[in-house]
Amino acid sequence: MNRTLIIVITVLITSFSSIAQNTIIEGRIIQTGSSTVLSGISVYLESTQLGAATNGNGNYMIKNVPSGNYTLVVSAIGYFTQKKEISVEVGETTRADFTLTETISTLSEITLTGGNIGIKDIPGSVHYISPKEIQKFNYTDINRTLRAVPGVNIQEEDGFGLFPSIGLRGTGVERNTKITVMEDGVLMAPAPYAAPAAYYFPTIGRMQGVEILKGSSQIKYGPYTTGGAINLISTQIPNDFSGRINLLGGSFGSRNLHAFVGDSHKNFGYIVETFQYGSNGFKQLDGAGNRGLSRNSGFDKQDYLAKFRINTNADAKIYQSLTFKIGQSIGKINETYLGLTQEDFDINPIRRYAGSQVDRINTEQSQFSLTHNVKFSKNFNVTTVAYRTNFSRNWYKLDEVKDAAGDKIKIAEILDNPMVYTDAYNIITGTSSINNDALFVKANNRTYYAKGIQTVLGFNFETNKISHNIDLGIRIHQDQINRFQWVDEYAMDNGMMELTKAGIHGTESNRIETANAIATYLQYKLRIGKFTATPGIRYENISSARDDYGKEDPDRTGVNLSERSNTVDVFIPGIGLDYRFNNYLSTFIGIHKGFAPPGSKDELEPEKSINYELGTRYAKNGLSGQAVLFFNNYSNLLGTDLEAAGGGGTNEQFNGGAVETKGLEFNLTYDLLSSKNQSVFRLPLTIVYTYTDARFQNNFDSDFSGWGEVSAGDQFPYLANNQFTIMLGLEHHKFSLNLSGRYTDEMRTAPGQGKIPSNEKTDSYFVIDASANYNLNKNISLFVNTTNLTDQVYVVARRPAGLRPGMPRAFNFGLKANF
Repeated sequence: MNRTLIIVITVLITSFSSIAQNTIIEGRIIQTGSSTVLSGISVYLESTQLGAATNGNGNYMIKNVPSGNYTLVVSAIGYFTQKKEISVEVGETTRADFTLTETISTLSEITLTGGNIGIKDIPGSVHYISPKEIQKFNYTDINRTLRAVPGVNIQEEDGFGLFPSIGLRGTGVERNTKITVMEDGVLMAPAPYAAPAAYYFPTIGRMQGVEILKGSSQIKYGPYTTGGAINLISTQIPNDFSGRINLLGGSFGSRNLHAFVGDSHKNFGYIVETFQYGSNGFKQLDGAGNRGLSRNSGFDKQDYLAKFRINTNADAKIYQSLTFKIGQSIGKINETYLGLTQEDFDINPIRRYAGSQVDRINTEQSQFSLTHNVKFSKNFNVTTVAYRTNFSRNWYKLDEVKDAAGDKIKIAEILDNPMVYTDAYNIITGTSSINNDALFVKANNRTYYAKGIQTVLGFNFETNKISHNIDLGIRIHQDQINRFQWVDEYAMDNGMMELTKAGIHGTESNRIETANAIATYLQYKLRIGKFTATPGIRYENISSARDDYGKEDPDRTGVNLSERSNTVDVFIPGIGLDYRFNNYLSTFIGIHKGFAPPGSKDELEPEKSINYELGTRYAKNGLSGQAVLFFNNYSNLLGTDLEAAGGGGTNEQFNGGAVETKGLEFNLTYDLLSSKNQSVFRLPLTIVYTYTDARFQNNFDSDFSGWGEVSAGDQFPYLANNQFTIMLGLEHHKFSLNLSGRYTDEMRTAPGQGKIPSNEKTDSYFVIDASANYNLNKNISLFVNTTNLTDQVYVVARRPAGLRPGMPRAFNFGLKANF
C-alpha cells in the first residue's frame, strides 16, 4: 500500500510539473510607427527571476511560469520601458505583444532621423547606431564606434580617438573638415564656417545614439553637403525616474566613469550626467621617471551635462515644451605631433622621444542651448533652437629644432631624413644641445565660439491617398576663431628640456577670423503608394573676414593690420527617389550638389561637386542590409594647409582642382538563429564593406607640402581602397559575447599611382576586439572588453611628423548598474 501511495504521489507531482512546464508567456515586440521587429529586448516578470530576450524575429518566450498575477516588464537601452499586468493560469499560454518607442523620438524634427521618420522612409543612405550597439563594446573611441558603418573613412592618430579625422565617401579626413558634425541637431565644430578643422569632437561615451546621413538625404544639414553629416544623440531625459552608473578600469591605467540620473513629471523633466575617462597612455617617453620627469603620455577628460524641460500637459490642445541644455567638457592631454623614424618604429613602435616631454594640449568646451517645440496639431509643428558653444585650446608642442650649425628644421623633415639632420635628430632623442635655443615649442593657443538660432517648420497632410511632408528651415549663425600664439625656446640637457626663453604672447600667429552665415532649406516629400520623391533645395549665404595683426603687434593696436574678406552665396539642390517593392525591399536613387565654404581668401572658389547614389535596402525579421553605389564628381576640391595633415600649419585653404570619387558601400546583418522562433539565444552576424577610389583629374603643383606635385590619375592620400568589418555576437538574456574584426587596406600618405613606395604608405591591418557582459540581475552586470586582441603592430599615419602606431592590446573591466 505504501508503494502504491508513493506511485500515486509521484504521478501527481509529475503531472503538476508537466502542467507548470507547459505554462508559457510569449509575444512579439516591434518598434512604434513601423513593422520593424526588435531583437535582444529584455522581457521579465517583476520581482521574480523569470525572464527572456527577444530573438531575431522579435519573439520571446518565458517558460515554466507558476500561476498567478504578474507585472510583465519590457526594457531596453534607448527605449521607453513598458509594463503590463497579466494573469497566468496553469497549463495555459498567455500572449502579450508590445510596441516600443525610442527615447530619441522625443527629439525635435531638427535632428536627422530621430524616431519619427525611420530609415526605411528616407530616400538616401542612412545609418543609425543604436544604444544597444554602442553598449556592446562600450567604446570611448569614435573611430571604433563607426567601424560598423560603410562609407566612413578614418585616419587614426593618438590611439584613443581623442582627435578623430573622419571623412565620408572619400571627402578627405583632415580633422573632419569636410563633414557636418552635430550634437542633437546643433553644429558642434568649434567654428564650422570660419575654421572647420575641429580639435573638438563630442564624447561618444556619453551618447545614446549616432546618426550618419549621406547622399541626397543630407541636403538639410550644411554647410558641408558632399560627403554627409554625423549627428550624435546625447542621453535623453527619461520617462520615469532612472539612472546609470558604469565604472570601468584597465590597461595603461585607464579609468572610465559614466553616471546619470533623471526623471519626468507631468510638466517637468530633467537629467544630469557626467562622463569621465582617462589613461596613463601607452607610449613610453624617453627618460620618464629620471631626474623628476614624471609626465606620462596619457590624458584626463571630464564631461558634465544637464537638461531641464518644462512642458504643457501631454493632452493640451497645443502642446509646447522648453528644454535648456548646458554642458562642459575639459581635457588635459599629453599628446604630441612628434612621431618616430622608420628605424625607431621598427625597434619600439610605442617609443616617444625626449623632445616631446613638454608637449600637451589643454581644452575646454562649453555648450548652451534652449529648444522650444510647439505642436499646433498632429500635422504641424515648429521647433526653434538658440545655441552657443565656446571652445579654447592650447596645444603646446615641439615645432622646430636648431642644430649646431644654427639651421632651424621642422620636425617632420628631421624624422623623414634623420641621416641628413643627424644633429637635430640627436637633440630630439635626448642628446644635450650646444645652443640654448635648440628646441622651439609653439603654443598653438586659440579660442573659438559659435552661436545662432535655427527654426524648422514641419507640415504634413494627405490628399487622395497621396502623402505630403514639407520641411522649411532657417539658421542664422556666427562663428569665430581667435589665434594668439607664441613660441618658447628650450635647451636639451642630457634628456631634460630646460626653458631658456619664454615667448611673448601674440608674436606667432595673431589674427581673428569671423564668419556670418544665413542658411535656409525647403524639402518636400511626396509619397504615392510605393513611390516616394523628395526634392529639396538649400541656400547658403556666407561672409568671412580676417583681421591679421601680425607678429609684431601683440597688443593688437592695428598698426600692421592686414584685412581680407570673402562672400559667397550658393543654391544647393538635390532630389531623392525611393520605390518600395514591398514592406521589406526598396531601391533608391539620388543626385545632389556638393558644397564646402571657401573661407576668407577672396580668390578662392567654394568646393563644388555633383554627387550621385544608387542603392537598395532590405529588412525582414532577422535579416537586413543595404548596398549603395556612389559617385562624386568634383569640379573644384578645396584643401587646407593643416600641420596635422603634414602641411605648414598656415590653415590656409587652396583650390585642388577636379577630383572623381567612386565607391561601393555594403552592410548586412543577420541573426543566424532567427529561423528558430523560440530560441533563447541570438547569434547576430554583421558584415560591412566599403570600396573607395578617389583620383585627381588634372596636373598641378600644390603649395601644400602634404600633396606636393600632383598628376592626373593620382590617388587621393589617406583613403583606404578596401575596408571590411565583421561582427559576431552570442546573446542570451543573462549574458552576451561579442567579437569585432576590422580590416583596413594600406593607404597612400601622398598623392600617387601604381605601386606605393614603402616610405609613403601606412600598413594594412586586421584588428580584433572582443567584449563580454554578464547580468547579475536585471539592474547590475559585469563587463569586460579587449581592443586589439592579437596585439597587432601597425602604422596608422606618417603625419603630422613621423610614424604613429595603432593602439596596442588593452583590457577594460568593470561594473554597470541601472536603476
